[in-house]
Amino acid sequence: MLYELRIYHVNPGKMQALHERFRDHVIDLFLKHGMKIIRYWEDINDANNRLYYVVEHNDMESRNLNYERFRNDPEWIEVKRISEMDGPYLNNQESIFMKDVAFFENK
Repeated sequence: MLYELRIYHVNPGKMQALHERFRDHVIDLFLKHGMKIIRYWEDINDANNRLYYVVEHNDMESRNLNYERFRNDPEWIEVKRISEMDGPYLNNQESIFMKDVAFFENK
């Protein structure tokens, strides 16, 4: 399994709107395209204005294919267009890719 930690650097004043977009649209769209979100977090320091989440993928090839389908989904294109009419939600996005280690089994 491949895990992708996505770090969103959110523009000032856009965090709540980003939460709503994930809640109302993105979670279901990710599932539609074979991507499972494991968990969300916010930075403990509000001044950092960052949202973190982990997406589970089978492998890098399926990750890339799933994101390509997601980005080209007409529903996503419209949701993003409408939601960002007053400006983009993000000023930067990072991805860190991780895999399980052999010595740890979550019990």
